[in-house]
Amino acid sequence: MSKGAETPVIKVLTLFPEMVRTVLETSIPGRAAKQDLVRYEVVDIRDFSVDKHRTVDDTAYGGGAGMIMMVPPVVEAVESVRKRDDATVILTTPQGATFDEVMTLDLLDDLQLKGELILICGHYKGIDERARELVVTREVSIGDYVLSGGELPALVIADALVRRIEGVLHNEDSAGNDSFTLARGGGLDCQWYTKPPEYRGLKVPDVLLSGHHGNIEKWRSDQAASRTRNRRPDLADPDEGIGSDT
Repeated sequence: MSKGAETPVIKVLTLFPEMVRTVLETSIPGRAAKQDLVRYEVVDIRDFSVDKHRTVDDTAYGGGAGMIMMVPPVVEAVESVRKRDDATVILTTPQGATFDEVMTLDLLDDLQLKGELILICGHYKGIDERARELVVTREVSIGDYVLSGGELPALVIADALVRRIEGVLHNEDSAGNDSFTLARGGGLDCQWYTKPPEYRGLKVPDVLLSGHHGNIEKWRSDQAASRTRNRRPDLADPDEGIGSDT
């Protein structure tokens, strides 16, 4: 974040604000907020309900199982926090594009450029389609499965973005060399070791204790490529062929 720029804000709209706040106040997301590298706004969608009972869902027109989140609370919650007309408003949904490293960097650029990113946590069977049409600009899925609500996916997205903000991690190279990153060619990371050098008969590979940085980097690169070929062949470089771990 450039000097003098406003702190970017991730805004999460949810029916379970305490669940979201607890995670965002913990570990790296919490540390980033304390350092003023990012801010969070957690909004209770029920505050925009249409009656005194704080109702936010109803049965589906046309029948069918499951309850649907009503359009007024969702739309009005978004409008209450959106500062820019072109703000990105994400709905977490199994029907969205799959979240990955490329999207992480894209959304990070968007957050830093516009200063805000809005995440809507769906619940029940889903949200009224008109909410999608009126305020949602992007739909994102974290995988081909269904959860009870959109809070966990929203937190996954927020965490992935925050840890890539400059200054959040003590060592910037750590995030840049994780699995799936461009530095890894989109592949998996290698295995890592720390003290003690031997535990229950299992020893740290000799090369890592050698002090020869060139050999260490080559070993790590080879191991990362081998692990990618064996565990995620869809991510492997086709020119390298298929190998096995040794």
